[in-house]
Amino acid sequence: MSGNSNRLPVVPTVTVLGQMKLRLIGATKGHALLKKKADALTMRYRQILKEIIDKKQGMGDIMKGAFFSMTEAVYSAGDSVKHTIFDNVETATLKVTGGVDNVAGVKIPKFHSVVLPGETKMDLTGLGRGGQQLQSSRKSYLQAIELLVALANLQTAFVTLDEALKVTNRRVNALENVVKPKLENTISYIKGELDELEREEFFRLKKVQKNKQKTAAAAVAEVDEGANVKPGDESMDLPPLKGAAKAAAAGNLLNNLKDEDVIF
Repeated sequence: MSGNSNRLPVVPTVTVLGQMKLRLIGATKGHALLKKKADALTMRYRQILKEIIDKKQGMGDIMKGAFFSMTEAVYSAGDSVKHTIFDNVETATLKVTGGVDNVAGVKIPKFHSVVLPGETKMDLTGLGRGGQQLQSSRKSYLQAIELLVALANLQTAFVTLDEALKVTNRRVNALENVVKPKLENTISYIKGELDELEREEFFRLKKVQKNKQKTAAAAVAEVDEGANVKPGDESMDLPPLKGAAKAAAAGNLLNNLKDEDVIF
């Protein structure tokens, strides 16, 4: 057949037909589920992309403000303010924690920043001069760090979703364009072969029935012919006796022979 390359090599039987139908049902359900998963991933992918664009657009202004506030603090408090800040810092007031987010069965790394509560020595830094500029610079840099952590979280989720979306779309296309057409062609092939076998079996049964009818009709005709023969005519059908046949043959021989003349 011309569709041998686009179907599975199977034996056309009823059992295999049932198995192929079950496989087609499973492939259809899997295709529907993967399609829903791909749609959910695509929706979340676009949301993350929009958030990344928004945060990157605002990142320039925040970073510019943070650097400018640092310049103001150094100008107000003097160059020695760096050593003062290093001496007053003991532990970090902002930490980054990690987690896992689940989007349609895809695990995505999640980061978020946490500001530790409580007072620190930095609250008293710059009492002599430049304290207001130092606190403003600190708040600006905290805001910038939180934005960078959020941006890193979004970009990590974006890359992970991109890979998962590619794999899911590849599976959806394989099921839609390869697996399901092969199963459908295989089912059509098996149905065609089974129909052909059924037609052959029906034709064979018709021939057998026709031959039986001919045999029965011949038997009935023979019985009718034997019933139509009369009882007095039975001797006419008997073959001639062997002795009578020999006598007739001998008489014929004597008549055919001629005696030769005898000369004395």
